[in-house]
Amino acid sequence: MSNAVLGLFAGLFLALAGITGGIGGFLFAVVLGGIGLIIGAHRDGTIDLGALLRSRGRG
Repeated sequence: MSNAVLGLFAGLFLALAGITGGIGGFLFAVVLGGIGLIIGAHRDGTIDLGALLRSRGRG
């Protein structure tokens, strides 16, 4: 499935969230979509969440 088709489905789902849930539902869908994007990018190897979450030895 191409990125264009995935973007189309994401836009349709966000439109449905905005219609059914109002602005609160739309914003909630956008936040969950962003979290899903970050997790997906981590699984693809695009970003490294481990490096961001590791504590930096302070002292």
